[in-house]
Amino acid sequence: MAEARTAATVLESRDPSLMLLTVEEAARRLRIGRTTCFRLVLAGEIESVTVGRLRRIPANAVPAYVAMLRHRPAEAA
Repeated sequence: MAEARTAATVLESRDPSLMLLTVEEAARRLRIGRTTCFRLVLAGEIESVTVGRLRRIPANAVPAYVAMLRHRPAEAA
């Protein structure tokens, strides 16, 4: 049963027709942790919306965040 649920989750997270993603789905697409993704949402770095009591990330906000990172000047070490 767990294998079927995992396969469904993988397919769902890669479905290009999804307009709104959960924070977990967005984190998987970015290959970052769930907590890190929540921090980025709370900081306003990744766009999010509320639907009722749910927090969702528009699917196009993920590539927009990556584009912003690519154009951000490199931080000094």
